[in-house]
Amino acid sequence: MDAATVTALGVLGSAAVAGVAAMYGSRIAGRTTREGGIIGGYNSLTDQLQEERKELRADVAALRLELATEKAETTRLKLLVTQLGGQP
Repeated sequence: MDAATVTALGVLGSAAVAGVAAMYGSRIAGRTTREGGIIGGYNSLTDQLQEERKELRADVAALRLELATEKAETTRLKLLVTQLGGQP
């Protein structure tokens, strides 16, 4: 074989290797992008759940305060009925 043939075969071989490497690289990049999207979605969902949990805790605290107030009022009214000679 002469030098031109060897050079041509070398170029063709290099092009094939470069094509395979590019396909493999794009496949890895696609997987990385997909996994990044999944992680981003998970973080967003976690943040939303933490916000909802915070709001629910505030609601529960408000309801507990309301219940305690109602119990105190009931106890006060029962005492008043008893003081006035009635049966609670």
